[in-house]
Amino acid sequence: MNASQLEKAHAFQALHEGDPFVIPNPWDAGSARAFEKLGAVALASTSGGFAETLGRTDGEVSLDEMIEHARELASATGLPVSMDLENGYGPEPADAAGAIVRAGEAGAVGGSIEDWDLGGFLYCLEHAVARIEAAAEAARAFEFPFMLTARAENHFRSNPDLDDTLVRLKAYEAAGADVLYAPGLRTDEEIRAVCAAVSKPVNVLAFPGTTMDRLVAAGAQRVSVGSQLARVASSAASAAAGAILEAGDFSALGPRR
Repeated sequence: MNASQLEKAHAFQALHEGDPFVIPNPWDAGSARAFEKLGAVALASTSGGFAETLGRTDGEVSLDEMIEHARELASATGLPVSMDLENGYGPEPADAAGAIVRAGEAGAVGGSIEDWDLGGFLYCLEHAVARIEAAAEAARAFEFPFMLTARAENHFRSNPDLDDTLVRLKAYEAAGADVLYAPGLRTDEEIRAVCAAVSKPVNVLAFPGTTMDRLVAAGAQRVSVGSQLARVASSAASAAAGAILEAGDFSALGPRR
């Protein structure tokens, strides 16, 4: 740990106690620096966006590769960085704890653990809670406040069971999570129900058609965008390249108006 990481950790913790904020999701060091210049106050990685930079899909990146990514993001800017650690890169509580330890050692001051296994299923509640307990214990061992985010994946995995999501998030809060997150909520009512069910800050995944004001009114403390910015960038580059290769049209290379 160094002084700058300590400062970032305290700044990140304070953000969760202040006004609601947006935490954009860079996919590499360049996008991290760009978001910092635009005024971002903190950054969160995106496992899907990072995987695409390697020519892979979400879930195909190793823990070693993600930790090197964490090191690059943490050193690229002066902002606090939280890492998307998927399921901890293994099913056991020790896997979740180990991912947290390595992320903190790489310079991150926060990280998320989800309750979805790459085998295609949600962990049972008892096992999912044990994983968050282990991750929380690892986070508390640092000499700085490491913000642990616990993710309930129901709505993101085509299982929109709000009742189960609420049970899981409340259990993860009791297990020691600092932030609760249920990606894939699509209505103000769902978001409001989640935010009302827990006392810890809630991260909400933004979606097209909503606004920051609406999400904050529903109770969101932190708003992220996941891999969506990475996809916007990739789509714009692909469209420009398509115009060049198909029609010899270089107009997309001009300045945006």
